[in-house]
Amino acid sequence: MKDGPNVVRIAALIGDHARADVLTALVGGQALTATELAHVAGVTKQTISGHLAKLVDARLLAVESQGRHRYFRLADRDVGELLENLMGVAYRTGAVRLRASPREPALRFARVCYDHLAGELGVLAFDSLEQQRLVKAGDDGLQLTRRGRGFCDALGIDIGNLSQERRPLFRACLDWSVRRHHLAGALGAALLRRCFDLGWARRANGSRVVNFSPQGERAFRERFSLNSRGTRVAVSA
Repeated sequence: MKDGPNVVRIAALIGDHARADVLTALVGGQALTATELAHVAGVTKQTISGHLAKLVDARLLAVESQGRHRYFRLADRDVGELLENLMGVAYRTGAVRLRASPREPALRFARVCYDHLAGELGVLAFDSLEQQRLVKAGDDGLQLTRRGRGFCDALGIDIGNLSQERRPLFRACLDWSVRRHHLAGALGAALLRRCFDLGWARRANGSRVVNFSPQGERAFRERFSLNSRGTRVAVSA
C-alpha cells in the first residue's frame, strides 16, 4: 500500500532546469517579473510563461499584479525551506555547478534565505545562542530562555510582538553551505531586519548576498560570540 502524499508531481516540476533556476532565484524572498525570470532561466518569454503557470498551479509560486506588471514569488516559507534543504543535499552529494558564480564566496558568508540570515554568520548566530544558553530544549523544540529574551530586548527585538505571529518564534534551518543550522522562524527574520535597521548590513542589488560593513560585522560578532574553542554545547531543558 502506498501511503502519504504523492511527491512525484512536485519533484518533476522542481527537476526541470529552467524551473529550478526560477525557484532558486526566488529563494531570497523577493518578487520578480516574468521577463526577469526568463533572463535568469535563459529561456524566451513565451517559454517562461508556461513554466510559471505550472509552478503557480502547483502552489509553489504565488503571483501578484501591480499595474501592467505581474510579480512572482515563492508561495510561502515552507517552499523556501524545501529549496534550501534541496540545495544542501545537492551540495553534500557533489551536485554543484561546473562554473561557480563570482558571488559564491559572498553567498556562503551571508545571504538571505527567504526572510532570514543564512551562511556563516547565520550559523554563528544559532551556535552562539546555544552556547550562551540563551535557548533551551522544550516540548516544541528550542525555546528562548529568560536570558535569551533579555538578550533580544537589548538588541531591539520585541519578542512579545513576535510571539503573536502564527509562525514559530525559533526555528532551525539547515544551511546548505555550512551544513549546520542557522536561525529561522520569526526571530530569524527579525534579526535580519534588525541588522538592516542598525546599518550593519545591506542586501546586494539583484542578489541574495547580504553585505556587512566592517563595523557591522564586528558588532554582530561581539553579540554573537563563541568561546575560544568555538564548539557547540548541548542544550538542556
